[in-house]
Amino acid sequence: MFGFGILSGLIAIPLLGVLFILVLQGDDEATLDNARWAALIASVVTFVLSLVAWGRFDVGTADFQLLESRAWLGGGLGYKLGVDGASMPFILLTTFLMPFCLASAWRAIHTRVKEFLICFLVLEAALIGIFSALDVVLFYLFFEGSLIPMFLIIGIWGGQRRIYASMKFFLYTLLGSLLMLLAIMKMYGVAGTTDIPTLLHTRFPVSMQYWLWLAFFASFAVKMPMWPVHTWLPDAHVEAPTAGSVVLAGILLKLGGYGFIRFSLPMFPEASHYFAPLVFALSVIAIVYTSLVALVQTDMKKLIAYSSVAHMGFVTMGLFTLTVQGIQGAIFLMISHGLVSGALFLCVGVVYDRMHTREIAAYGGLVERMPKYAAVMLFFTMANIGLPGTSGFVGEFLTMLAAFQVNTWVALLATLGTILSAAYALYLYRRVVFGMLEKASLRSILDLNAREIAILAPLVILTLYYGVHPQPILDASQATVDGMMKTLTAAAPHAATLKAASAAVAP
Repeated sequence: MFGFGILSGLIAIPLLGVLFILVLQGDDEATLDNARWAALIASVVTFVLSLVAWGRFDVGTADFQLLESRAWLGGGLGYKLGVDGASMPFILLTTFLMPFCLASAWRAIHTRVKEFLICFLVLEAALIGIFSALDVVLFYLFFEGSLIPMFLIIGIWGGQRRIYASMKFFLYTLLGSLLMLLAIMKMYGVAGTTDIPTLLHTRFPVSMQYWLWLAFFASFAVKMPMWPVHTWLPDAHVEAPTAGSVVLAGILLKLGGYGFIRFSLPMFPEASHYFAPLVFALSVIAIVYTSLVALVQTDMKKLIAYSSVAHMGFVTMGLFTLTVQGIQGAIFLMISHGLVSGALFLCVGVVYDRMHTREIAAYGGLVERMPKYAAVMLFFTMANIGLPGTSGFVGEFLTMLAAFQVNTWVALLATLGTILSAAYALYLYRRVVFGMLEKASLRSILDLNAREIAILAPLVILTLYYGVHPQPILDASQATVDGMMKTLTAAAPHAATLKAASAAVAP
């Protein structure tokens, strides 16, 4: 389909919600409620339209689908949208999580409510644009545009150190992206186009691939975030409001992994083979080191933030095994992590809204007063560990299985990370939920209300469903991954020759 269709609609609907909120006059409670409902309805309608897109999506082909194309800036730069098996699951994840983010902040945000809602709707439109853009310049504009609303969400509605956290987040991600912009300009100079489907079939010189790969890597590694450029994430999570942490962990952290799948692996296959050992090393360090750091955290959100870095280490490890199992496992793990980590931050937000503290030491014995909360928190803790029967198990198992086939030591060290994840997750749960209810401030705390149950229940259902029936996500990505593997397999002999030559001339 050419023209303006479903994908443009997915981008436009949140922006229409923004326009409606902008015309609302006044800041009385009735007006603010209208703004809240407008934002929620816009996000729900966007999700429904994404289900329509999913219904029209053919999982049996690797070709881009739901195509829309318009001339834009001239010189081969166009407004072009489309989806394949690598992007459609992330669009569904984005549109699914956004209504829960808005619902979780229904009464938690009291200042500049309309501006807060506008930031979230603009962010949703930008994220959908990232996952559907089929022009590199358009992708870059959406990619950078997503920084602005997230920067404002942390900087305006965050905690005491929100300015520091928002500036750190912005500068880290912007610096990496500038190198990607230089690489895009070079690609345009070589290929004469920024059209992604054309670039996927453009054979860049191997020596050029190395530099292009490193430039894209600088941007995507920060977004993941990979060690050692991960330090912005814990600060951003701690200072962000609950809804901001959910969208940050659930969606924004996936932009780096998606970038590797869309650009690094298929466009620079020889370079991907050459730098795979480097990624393995950084991934293993991230898995083990950040898991150890998580063990000593005293803030619940910071602990979960470090666990996210460790889980993204499994993602990069799986991607650069350059195998079908590894890449599919990485995609599945990113979707699962979006559900589970988002739910964990929502669980933290539940007790924070009641007690206004995230310090682990401030809690204990919550099971006596909050049995429903204790059950939900336990479920997502187990999913975060990777308990069989939950979605967290499938992705980790596939990535470790692929790593074992490629490099036994990498798989062995990654397994150590799963043991450590059980240690810090269960340690957190025991200190918050179990034990004696000794603190007087906790004796009047209330269990989950109807709104909170309505928010968490769908996440429980999906986490369990994909844990026992992962095929919808695996089938959606199968054809795309198979097509990518043809390019990677063809590049493998050349990459092996280059490595041997490099080793021969090394001092």
